Amino acid sequence: MGDVYSVTIERIKAQDGDKSRLGMAALMWISHAERPLQAHELCYALAVELGSTDFNPDNVPSISTLVGCCQGLITVDKEASIVRLIHFTLQEYLSAHSDIFSRPHSAIAEICLTYLNFQQVKALSAELFIGAQGAPFLEYCSVYWGVHAKRELSDCARSLALKLLKENYGKESTRFLLSQAGESFIEYMHTPHQFSGLHCASFFGIGEVVAALVKIGCYDTNNEDGQAHAPLAWAARNGHEEVVKILVGWEEVNPDKPDWSGQTPLHVGAWYGHARVVKILLGRKEVSPDKPDFNGRTPLSLAAQRGHKGVVKVLLEREVNPDKADHFGQTPLSFAAWFGHEGVVEILLGREEVSPDEPDDDGRTPLSHAAEAGHEGVTKILLGHQEVNPDKPDNDGQTPLLYAAWNGCQEVVKILLGRQEVNPDRQDDDGRTPLSYAGQTGSEGVVKILLEREEVSPDKPDDDGQTPLSHAAWYGHEGVVKILLEQGEVNPSRSLLAMAI
Repeated sequence: MGDVYSVTIERIKAQDGDKSRLGMAALMWISHAERPLQAHELCYALAVELGSTDFNPDNVPSISTLVGCCQGLITVDKEASIVRLIHFTLQEYLSAHSDIFSRPHSAIAEICLTYLNFQQVKALSAELFIGAQGAPFLEYCSVYWGVHAKRELSDCARSLALKLLKENYGKESTRFLLSQAGESFIEYMHTPHQFSGLHCASFFGIGEVVAALVKIGCYDTNNEDGQAHAPLAWAARNGHEEVVKILVGWEEVNPDKPDWSGQTPLHVGAWYGHARVVKILLGRKEVSPDKPDFNGRTPLSLAAQRGHKGVVKVLLEREVNPDKADHFGQTPLSFAAWFGHEGVVEILLGREEVSPDEPDDDGRTPLSHAAEAGHEGVTKILLGHQEVNPDKPDNDGQTPLLYAAWNGCQEVVKILLGRQEVNPDRQDDDGRTPLSYAGQTGSEGVVKILLEREEVSPDKPDDDGQTPLSHAAWYGHEGVVKILLEQGEVNPSRSLLAMAI
């Protein structure tokens, strides 16, 4: 196929007039774009003229023209209107022959930035929710110009970026960018604090542009956007080490500045797992490694929840409290156990200050959270510590076994029942047993495991008179109903009476 593609590309280059340029440019865009392009996006991209000051709609080619210029190497998905290469082997061929296109990412960045600098496009981007029809190429340019520029930054792209970013990033461009990043734009709509050009450059992590903007003093380096994020916070969020170094290198930058939730750049870097960024931030003495946010959560707590072992290790090298609880009494160990991060659990349990059985404000221990979520490995690790009570009830009298049974976590139920301290028929404050909850949720496997234990009463009523059978019947779990009816001790009439009441 390589020979066929080579010959076809040479035929595209040999076309007369503008066909050669359009054909090769279309192949470059399709093969190097960050996502599949719709037909109208590609047509608008190829209509942009570098060096021009405004967009000329007369330059927009038709998609049929582009298909013809590409000599059969591209196709259009009629339903989705997506333009694609004719076969995945063509993408492989183009990737293997990098000399076919000269610095494609720089070229794409230049086109995107030229488009964003057009006066009519700036006017549109100053508005909100214009939709794709008003500017079909705006969404792609707003979201991805920086991705391409970070990969290959030409002098032209740098100049165009500075021209664009000396002003606040357009509202519509900001909406597109933040939506793609999974952030809500609502907070940015009615606030004088705009998402600035420095915020944007920091978001993308383009060091040269950030350094230039800071040097010429376009913005206050601590300027807040709609959620009180400073540029440093965006760089930390996205793991841009170079930009973080640039920003913390300026004395004017507050490296410990909290946002609207009380989270500093260190919190953000820890949450997203950027260990090197965390190290850089901790190089500034103003940065508090154990500072709580408005919910009382520390960077260590956030890193533990996400399972970022590298960040956890970096933070534990500093003077932090590894057992510090948030405003709800939950510790880093509690979060690590809850989300099943075995490596982090082991690291934290290696510290003397960490209590492996510390309850939160609801009386729930790390084991309780791990059991509810069905994390077998964490359950075993915690049970390996003598201080851990495997049958400790919370404020509602619910034990780890009860939570595991409720959620149908068969393997965790087996592990817990392997400890003699665990009462398999223990009732909570409402008189309900693990079997009662397993019956309610229809977990046949857990029901069978519990019924193997002599201590378990298959017909024990709760404080409302409801039995495991009545709960299973009420929720329509036929399999559990059949299993329970096979037990000689089960009185079906009592369950029917309880359901009627």
